[in-house]
Amino acid sequence: MPLERKSSPSEFFLYPQVMAARKGRVTATPASPMATPAGPGFLGSWFTQVPLPKWALISVAVAVAVLLLLLLICIISCCCHKKKPKKKERVSLHPISNSTMANLVQPEMEDLERGVEQTGRGKLQYSLEYNFRAQELKVGVKQAAELKAMDSGGTSDPYVILYLTSDTKKKYETKVFRKTLNPVFNETFTFQVAQAEVPESTLVMQIYDFNRFTKDAIIGEVRLPLASVSLQHVIEEWGDLVAARKVEEEQLGEICFSLRYVPSTSKLTVLILEARKLKQMDSRGLSDPFVKVHLILNRKKWKKKTTSIKKNTLSPYFNEVFIFEVPFSQIQNVDVVISVWDHDRVTKNEPIGKLFLGCRATGNQLRHWADMLANPRRPLAQWHSLQPPDLVDKTLGLKSQLKLPLPSR
Repeated sequence: MPLERKSSPSEFFLYPQVMAARKGRVTATPASPMATPAGPGFLGSWFTQVPLPKWALISVAVAVAVLLLLLLICIISCCCHKKKPKKKERVSLHPISNSTMANLVQPEMEDLERGVEQTGRGKLQYSLEYNFRAQELKVGVKQAAELKAMDSGGTSDPYVILYLTSDTKKKYETKVFRKTLNPVFNETFTFQVAQAEVPESTLVMQIYDFNRFTKDAIIGEVRLPLASVSLQHVIEEWGDLVAARKVEEEQLGEICFSLRYVPSTSKLTVLILEARKLKQMDSRGLSDPFVKVHLILNRKKWKKKTTSIKKNTLSPYFNEVFIFEVPFSQIQNVDVVISVWDHDRVTKNEPIGKLFLGCRATGNQLRHWADMLANPRRPLAQWHSLQPPDLVDKTLGLKSQLKLPLPSR
C-alpha cells in the first residue's frame, strides 16, 4: 500500500494558486492595507480604530454641530440688528464779526502797557495778622524804599491808601511824607472781615504822590490775594510796586445758569441755578435778590421771565427754569440778558448787576453761547461775573422797548 505524503503548511497556503495556474487563471496579489484608497468605508474603519464606543462618538459629533449652528446664528443676528448711529443735529452759523472775535482773543492795550511798566517803582514793606476770634485783619504799613521820583526835584511826597476788594468803600490812608523816596510809615489799620470772606478778598496797597495844586499821581501798588497767604501767624515781608489798575472793578457777585437750545423745536431753555457773593444792598449787609431773564431781538426787548425772591441772603439758590420759543432763523439776532435785582418793598427795586450772552457778547459770555450752539440738545452750565448795569445797557444799545410778536418760521 503506497504511503500518503503529508502536505507541508506552505503547500497548503499555495494550493489555490497552484490549482489556478493549472486551470490557466492568474490571481492578483491583494494590495497592502496602506495602499488601499479611501472609499465609502473609510469613516467606518476610522470609527473602529478609536477606543470609544460608537454612541459616544456620535454624541460628540452632534454637540459640535449644534455649537457651530448656534455660533452662526449669533453672528447673523448681530450683523442684521446692529443699530445705526443717530445723526447729530448740527447748527450752521454765519461767521461772527471780526471785531467780536478780536475782543474775545486779543488782550487789552491797558494790560500790555501795564506789563511793560512793572519795574522801577520801588517796594513796600507790610505786615498781616488775622484775629480769628474777633474776625479782624490787622494790616501794618511799615515803610517804602527806592520809590519812583515824581517831582521835578527828584523826590516825591508819598502816602499809602489801602483797602479790600470785598469792600471798596472802606479805605484807609497814611500820613504824607514830604520830599523822600524812602518813607517810614509804621501805621496799623484794622479791617472787619469774616473768616469765610477772607479767601475771596484781595488786599490792595497803593502809594500816591501828593500834589497841592493838581491831582495826586499814583506811583504803584501791591495786590495781595489773601487766599495765597497763611494767616495762622504774623506775616511781614516786602512787595514790589507795579503799575496800578486804572479802574477798580467793583465786586457785584457771580451767577450760575445753564443754557440749552434745540433747533428742531426752536426751544431755548435757561435754567437759573444760584448766585454767590452778591453786593450788599441793605443796611444790615444783606439783600433780597431775584433774577430777570430778558430776550432782546434786534436790539429791542422781546420777552421776559422773573424768578422768585430770596430773602436776606447774598448767596441765593433758585433752580428755576424758563423756556423761550426762538426760531432758528432768529437765533443769531437774539441776546439773552441776565440781571440780578434787590427787591425793596417800600422803594424801587435796584439792579445789582447784569450780563448778556449772544453773538455780540465777548469773553466768557460769548464762549458759553458758542458752546450752546455747537452742542444742541445738551444743557451747559457755567459761572459768570456780574457787570455794572449801566455798562451792559450801553453795550446793548437798546432801542424803544417794544414787545414784538413771535417771528414767522
